[in-house]
Amino acid sequence: MTIRVLLADDQALLRSAFRVLVDSEPDMEVVGEACDGAEAVRLTKEQRADVVLMDIRMPGTDGLAATRLISADPDLADVRVVILTTFEVDDYVVQSLRAGASGFLGKGAEPEELLNAIRIAAGGQALLSPAATTGLIARFLATEDPADDERDPGRGERLDSLTVREREVLVLVAGGHSNDEIAERLAVSPLTVKTHVNRAMAKLGARDRAQLVVTAYESGLVRPRVE
Repeated sequence: MTIRVLLADDQALLRSAFRVLVDSEPDMEVVGEACDGAEAVRLTKEQRADVVLMDIRMPGTDGLAATRLISADPDLADVRVVILTTFEVDDYVVQSLRAGASGFLGKGAEPEELLNAIRIAAGGQALLSPAATTGLIARFLATEDPADDERDPGRGERLDSLTVREREVLVLVAGGHSNDEIAERLAVSPLTVKTHVNRAMAKLGARDRAQLVVTAYESGLVRPRVE
């Protein structure tokens, strides 16, 4: 199946470069370009995009607000948002993950990294740049205000619904480990790990592994470590 990609960036030159790259792949096509968040949300609905490459800083409705709108729309539940950012260590990235983004990638990434990120996001398989993202979330949550209004106080309570094995898997997911790595550590099959991950996402109301990582830190199940 062809992956339908929407480009959201206020820089026309970057959008053109991304379009050439994406359209050069036989399994992808660019179905639209947006110069701000509001247009990104509208085109995502109209064009039925599978993956949105979303810049954070755009005029008007920014990428963070647009990601929230896409994630909150039940009709767009299968859409995956990948945040593109110039600065990978950025508080907005964590907020984007909370808002429902599947992960993030630096604008300086190699072409193959970007294409791979699109395929991973479209497949709903794994958090992008797991080690880097996990470290970023840990640093951010270690220094933020505990009274932050964006925290979900019910997440800690929902952890009680997880089985012991699901909690164990969640901790390893928060550590940036892939399903194969978790399977090896727990001496089970990757399919079994995938089942535990899917069940944990359903119980915690998480769209994907990115939100599982945030939940693990916000609930206190995993403690941030600041170097």
